Amino acid sequence: MIFSKAALRTLLIAMVPVVELRGAIPVGLAGGLDYWEALVLAIIGNVLPVPLIILFAQRLLKWLSKTFTFMRKFTDFVQNRAVAKAKNIGKFQFLGIMLFVGIPLPGTGAWTGSLVAAVLEMPLKRALPAIFLGLILAGLIVTGVSYSAIWALT
Repeated sequence: MIFSKAALRTLLIAMVPVVELRGAIPVGLAGGLDYWEALVLAIIGNVLPVPLIILFAQRLLKWLSKTFTFMRKFTDFVQNRAVAKAKNIGKFQFLGIMLFVGIPLPGTGAWTGSLVAAVLEMPLKRALPAIFLGLILAGLIVTGVSYSAIWALT
């Protein structure tokens, strides 16, 4: 399982911002992986960058903004977007992050959820389980939709 090209491709695509597991699962299925393999690999790949994002996103954005002035518009955009998303999550941080990551819509996912957790200053030991549970939910939804689409087309 883990050594096939389709498995490696699925794992790596899941690490890419914006695409994440929403794109990795269909790619894995198209590459011949069974549903559970694609789901598990996509979740693993998508969760790998999460601790780094939570721990270092704020510092990295501040450093980029100060060091490279031409990056200021980008860093301000990223921070403003995270702050706006954080307002929607409010006091229900754990459940809010979990649902935010778990509903596979554009602009949601583990990368944005991790950035929001960083802005909310959620501890890693609280944010990581919320994001992981959200990824399981999103993965099950994407796998179900992919299965239905494949079943309808065959």
